[in-house]
Amino acid sequence: MYISFSDRGSAQGTASPPGRPVATRVSSVVIALGIVSLVTDVSSESVSAILPLYITGVLGLSTVAYGLLDGIYQGVSAIVRIAGGWAADRGDQPKWIAFFGYGLSVLARTGLLFATGFTSLAAVIAVDRLGKGVRTAPRDALITASSLPENLGRSFGVHRMLDTVGAAVGPLLAFAILFAIPDGYDTVFVVSLAFAIVGVFVLGLVVPNTRPSAERAAPGTSRASFRWAQLRDPRLRRLLLTAGLLGIVTIGDGFIYLVLQSRDAFAAAWFPLLYVGTNVVFLLLAIPLGKLADRFGRARVFVCGHLALLAAYASAAVPVAGLPTTILCLIALGAFYASTDGILAALAAQSTSEASRATAIASAQTVVAATRLIASTGFGVLWFAVGRGDAMLIIAGALALLIPLAALVLRGAFDRTQTT
Repeated sequence: MYISFSDRGSAQGTASPPGRPVATRVSSVVIALGIVSLVTDVSSESVSAILPLYITGVLGLSTVAYGLLDGIYQGVSAIVRIAGGWAADRGDQPKWIAFFGYGLSVLARTGLLFATGFTSLAAVIAVDRLGKGVRTAPRDALITASSLPENLGRSFGVHRMLDTVGAAVGPLLAFAILFAIPDGYDTVFVVSLAFAIVGVFVLGLVVPNTRPSAERAAPGTSRASFRWAQLRDPRLRRLLLTAGLLGIVTIGDGFIYLVLQSRDAFAAAWFPLLYVGTNVVFLLLAIPLGKLADRFGRARVFVCGHLALLAAYASAAVPVAGLPTTILCLIALGAFYASTDGILAALAAQSTSEASRATAIASAQTVVAATRLIASTGFGVLWFAVGRGDAMLIIAGALALLIPLAALVLRGAFDRTQTT
């Protein structure tokens, strides 16, 4: 693979001619969007890495309250994901819809400096996640429009790799601040705001205003128009059902890390490093698993990725404390994200026409966000009712039952040789 900073020929959405080697270039638009995501993830993940301890330790809220807040964090973006995708498709201006979403997150980072209780913190988290919901599908639609169909998994892998660099740096930054200033949560929030502002500026000034439908329309013809009927593809329906089944048993990372911290009783200052471990694995595996998905089938890799999530649950649930089980848990969790995050978007893009691509991606992400809201909220109550160990065993058992069902639902829906 090489990364090209020339988009010539890479964004036309056509497969390579027969007999020629498959192109492996990654568009400069993908790289630019990856840099935006990198900087933004430094901002968001530096906060996410300390939020579980900040909520339960500094603010003194219960695991039920944390479950509600984590549910908001995981799922409130579902409210606007389809709206963001629809707006990008309808106006054929995905960059500026994404820009608005990133701007909302900047606003939320500012509010975080003044949030001191459950209600205000819930409002800040909601605004931040609404911003993420608005921006994600338009951004992924830009990635799809700038990539060759046969390399779509690789392009998402490159983007997710850059995104995950930021997701690894953010917790490291939070760790460094808390190590130097034990109660420096406000300092983390200020630094987070600064990085969020940089991300918005990079998006506005560097990323081109790609208009996927208009630029791909044949000369002398009008661009394809969006119609809701374009979302009736049976493959998309099966993908949404699968994403919902698996999302309902996918709890937030913060809960898994709280289980590890409670079991191993390590110092709170080390807590952000759990996020680093997961994101480093994600970083290392994003491109290889994206290439694997392009070659052997995106649906297969997506379902098998949930076996890694099952391994993470099992590692957290075992009563054996120590570094080896913690490392195994982080490796499994990182592998789960590398094999599902970008690949879900690629599958959704493969399930519909170009004119409705952002809305299809948003639909899949909406289902995931909504079901994870339920999962996190329910797990918080479950932890409170039966304890962390039994709660982890219950959620792991449910996931083990649903993985074969998900594989059955997707069986035969996506031909591995099919392109968008």
